[in-house]
Amino acid sequence: MAVLSSPLQFISSTPTATKLYTALLLLLSSLYFFLHWRQSTGPLPTPLPYLTVIPGLSFWFPWTFLSAGFVEISIIELIFSLIFMPASLRYLERLWGTTETIKFIVINIVVGNVISFVLSWIEFVAFGYAETFLYGMEYRGQMALQTAVLVAFTQIIPEHQIQLFGVFKIRVKRLPMLYVGFSNVMCILGFQAPFILIQFGWLSSWTYLRFYKRTPVDTPGGVETYGDRSETFAFVHWFPPFVHYPVGILSNVVYKLCVQIRLVRPFSGTAPDLESGYAPLPGGARAEAERRR
Repeated sequence: MAVLSSPLQFISSTPTATKLYTALLLLLSSLYFFLHWRQSTGPLPTPLPYLTVIPGLSFWFPWTFLSAGFVEISIIELIFSLIFMPASLRYLERLWGTTETIKFIVINIVVGNVISFVLSWIEFVAFGYAETFLYGMEYRGQMALQTAVLVAFTQIIPEHQIQLFGVFKIRVKRLPMLYVGFSNVMCILGFQAPFILIQFGWLSSWTYLRFYKRTPVDTPGGVETYGDRSETFAFVHWFPPFVHYPVGILSNVVYKLCVQIRLVRPFSGTAPDLESGYAPLPGGARAEAERRR
């Protein structure tokens, strides 16, 4: 009974959002495998437009902008996601709570798929080739959410070291850009779908954590804040030091524009210097940022 109770105890102690995520991943991936097996006539997977995002067809299946994020089309991808993602989300959910974790999952999956959908249509308008850009690309899988989780870990435990393959040691804060670099290589080689989702997952998760994620109030009468405005989480710090200046100028221009059109909130009257990394933090946010460092 002890052998049986251990897995049951682990499942019962797993937070709600993590259990829901794992169930959806298993359910929709298994459904994809089953439907593909039923209709397969060759060795390559057949796209299923009612589960994954296919730009030329997703107008008729809008739910795929979310469902596609829970569909892995190979056993290897599914196993990797099941090993890495539930444990990672369990950690985040302990810190953030169920509601915030669900929001994080949904936002990063949907935003990544919507941007990919729009990009494919822009490419079709610019170059033609509907069979390539509208019907030849299938966006699906966990890549956007995987990158988003790496960005969250960079925010929370940036200096933590992990060991890869028992040989290489690397700090957590380096992992997102390694994954983005891998995405760049795959896109250059012609594999835009689904690997470009990695880049959109990086951008959407950083934007959400930087500007929109609600910071809980720890003390009575405290001011509720949104996002992590700390200098070390500024956009320029994703890049090597020699490009900080031009990236800082560009990110400040984009930030000011977003403030003007009310996409993001100005911060304590110091918006112009925010993305350069010189915005002061409120007391609670400063303490939280220092605790993480």
